[in-house]
Amino acid sequence: MLTSRMFLKRTRAGAVVKLVREHYLREDIPCGAAGCGRCPPRPAGPGLGLEARPSGAASSLCPGPHYLLPDTNLLLHQIDILEDPVIKNVIVLQTVLQEVRNRSAPVYKRIRDVIQNPEKHFYSFTNEHHRETYIEQQQGESSNDRNDRAIRVAVKWYNEHLKKIEDEEKIQVIFLTNDRANKEKALEEGITAYTCEEYIKSLVANPDLVDRLACVSDEGKEIESGKIIFPEHIPLSKLQQGIKSGIYVQGTYRASRDNYLEATVWVHGDAEENKEIIIQGLKHLNRAVHEDIVAVELLAKDEWVAPSSVVLQDDGQNEDDIENEEEKENILKTSVSKDMLRPTGRVVGIIKRNWRPFCGMLSKSEIKEARRHLFTPADRRIPRIRIETRQADTLEGQRIIVAIDGWPRNSRYPNGHFVKNLGSAGDKETETEVLLLEHDVPHQPFSQNVLSFLPKMPWSITEQDMKYREDLRHLCVCSVDPPGCTDIDDALHCREVENGNIEVGVHIADVSHFIRPGNALDEESAKRGTTVYLCEKRIDMVPELLSSNLCSLRSNVDRLAFSCIWEMNHKAEILKTRFTKSIINSKASLTYAEAQMRIDSATMNDDITISLRGLNKLAKILKKRRIDNGALVLSSPEVRFHMDSETHDPIDLQTKELKETNSMVEEFMLLANVSVAQKIYDEFPEFALLRKHPAPPPSNYDILVKAAKSQNLEIKTDSAKALAESLDKAESPAFPYLNTLLRIMATRCMMQAVYFCSGMDNDFHHYGLASPIYTHFTSPIRRYADIIVHRLLAVAIGADSTYPELTDKHKLAEMCKNLNYRHKMAQYAQRASVAFHTQLFFKSKGVVNEDAYILFVRKNAVVVLIPKYGLEGTVFFEEKGKPTPRLDYNNEVPSLTVEDTTLRVFDKVKVNVMLDASNIQHQKIRMVLVEPKV
Repeated sequence: MLTSRMFLKRTRAGAVVKLVREHYLREDIPCGAAGCGRCPPRPAGPGLGLEARPSGAASSLCPGPHYLLPDTNLLLHQIDILEDPVIKNVIVLQTVLQEVRNRSAPVYKRIRDVIQNPEKHFYSFTNEHHRETYIEQQQGESSNDRNDRAIRVAVKWYNEHLKKIEDEEKIQVIFLTNDRANKEKALEEGITAYTCEEYIKSLVANPDLVDRLACVSDEGKEIESGKIIFPEHIPLSKLQQGIKSGIYVQGTYRASRDNYLEATVWVHGDAEENKEIIIQGLKHLNRAVHEDIVAVELLAKDEWVAPSSVVLQDDGQNEDDIENEEEKENILKTSVSKDMLRPTGRVVGIIKRNWRPFCGMLSKSEIKEARRHLFTPADRRIPRIRIETRQADTLEGQRIIVAIDGWPRNSRYPNGHFVKNLGSAGDKETETEVLLLEHDVPHQPFSQNVLSFLPKMPWSITEQDMKYREDLRHLCVCSVDPPGCTDIDDALHCREVENGNIEVGVHIADVSHFIRPGNALDEESAKRGTTVYLCEKRIDMVPELLSSNLCSLRSNVDRLAFSCIWEMNHKAEILKTRFTKSIINSKASLTYAEAQMRIDSATMNDDITISLRGLNKLAKILKKRRIDNGALVLSSPEVRFHMDSETHDPIDLQTKELKETNSMVEEFMLLANVSVAQKIYDEFPEFALLRKHPAPPPSNYDILVKAAKSQNLEIKTDSAKALAESLDKAESPAFPYLNTLLRIMATRCMMQAVYFCSGMDNDFHHYGLASPIYTHFTSPIRRYADIIVHRLLAVAIGADSTYPELTDKHKLAEMCKNLNYRHKMAQYAQRASVAFHTQLFFKSKGVVNEDAYILFVRKNAVVVLIPKYGLEGTVFFEEKGKPTPRLDYNNEVPSLTVEDTTLRVFDKVKVNVMLDASNIQHQKIRMVLVEPKV
């Protein structure tokens, strides 16, 4: 059966065209109910179960067998309830799915995942194409009302249809809606309908489910009553008009970690002026949450303020104590010079909420038997959240997840609901889970759908695989990696050729052979973006079968590779470059130490050792040339833990030692990345995926220049070359560690390197490497950017075919945005993991006395570095409950005088290091100055 609609449309050229929309209706769409003999067999996949009620959850409202059918708003707001294992046998209509897809991509993905889970028995019914459930929109009827009616029609049809199933107990379909008007209409039409709260409270065997109910009223708006604290948000349509006319500006809201009454808004667009707007005070912050997209109204210039240097943590328990807040706001208003003032504004409306589930801990109410409690998020930039729970005693001391539901004008804090208990605070597994969730690292096991695209085992190289591929198994190829490395991305070879020149090859795992564009495995790898290395755990970007087996270039097995081969002279000058897909057989998987031992050995002269010596000799020439061109050699104190083999707790902590072989491998990886970047850019100038490192603005170097000047050293920063040369000269015979400290400090001045699409940018330069062009090609097992680069290179040399997304610069730019975000988050997660393991280490050590150097000087503290551990920490001179010493801060010299003792940058000091566990949620390493005495 076919319905069609005709309408007229005017084209840009002014012509009128007739459009006909055809909508096909069918009678053979199955209802999904198990045991229904009236419908045609449903396609393979999840369907409704025979046991037609939530498992083990008898409802006091509907004791008989039943299926649930939610409307759109209920699905959007109560997805946490629907995901709970208790809730099964749910019909999700096409009407509802389409609306959810348009309104919330994250919720749409979550409901799709639930539908695909066979244990949940959720069934997606295509009601818009079923002859008996499709309805036309009536004249004067809104789309919303039409969709509500379509849902009610589908519920009625299901109940009539299921009556005809010959079963002793008739199955009923229960309509769940939080919309009062929709529920009333349903009841009038003889449909059994409940609100989500009514139904969940009727599941007597599962009282804890009530905690997961989102805190919204029947209209989907937050409940509002009581004293108004915040100004009203301007509606979206008016905000958009205001932004167009320049009354308001749009930007991303960034809350402060140190001061809960202050935030900045990063303005979207190209205007250089007013790039950053300061927001101060509760009413001006107006219920915005970190990372929301907001509309801001600039205040008059005489109301502008300076960024606050006050540290204010929100530690109040009484949520109605607004007078106290106003008192704190007055602390912010200190007199400052005019040139310190910054553009200041107030939030007038929210354009897009970027709420996510938050990890943290319950701050239990002091009122006995109370059900309302405050939840304190682990991220200090997120406000506390008010939740209702009956499990407060159980949840105390636990890490939990809470979602925000809304923030009414009369509430000091947003309302939310309990989602999940992660485990005891301080427990290693729990804290790792928190760390991954808080840094948005996708870490769930790979789904069956993703795994289905892996090669079937046992795997072997076929004749088809050899097409467009060179056989290089005869070459003496070897890999050099850290100890315990199982995801070996790269291998090298070096040999002399007949004409006396040297052939050098970098062979990279051919991951793009196994991950084909557009399938579920490719989409999952693109979403993850990078492998994340924690102290004791690796979160793989690709499944283990690829990362540690088929793509890992292990020794003495045939592996597929993508090779970059140069012919060089003995001065390491490149004469020829070629790229080819290949098959290799690595002759040795070495650690850096093993490779170094071979190079240094007087007795070893086998092929592998000769190859390594050739590589090392060329690498030294390449490195010298790179540094002469202005590449920077910076420093960062990297830490390595030695773990107890049974408890897996850190028993020793030391900085990583870098060998010559680390540098050797790095040089050839850099060279391969530059060669590939040039090749893909020459071939695809509009859509090459490249990596750039912007030059820092001069002001970034102020702290470095002042610190060097205090030691009578000059650091030049007008170019990378000038910086590199002046860092090389910045030596002090009496203080050998000074140069390392300066390089660590220079690292802090740098900008972040980012991926970009060549067709969307003009500046390709990589500042740190002093290279005009650069990309990532050498680590496709652990970086998705490299997979895209492999695909581009394969097309460039005719070894693979292209696909539309690969040559769409806008899609590539979007992808780069995600990759940059994932890389940044992976970095933060790695740092957080090191910080947590450092805390575990010092927990068992008690108080440790160590030498340290002052890196930075603050107004009331000094930041020190302990070289032995590569550990950085802050020594504060103001403590709660203790008299504050006299402090005199000098920004020019970088120094802080505490009473009569002056502390300068780079001074050697002694500190006591211990774990401060007074705040279980934010445990930290505490450092106290021992020498000099202050």
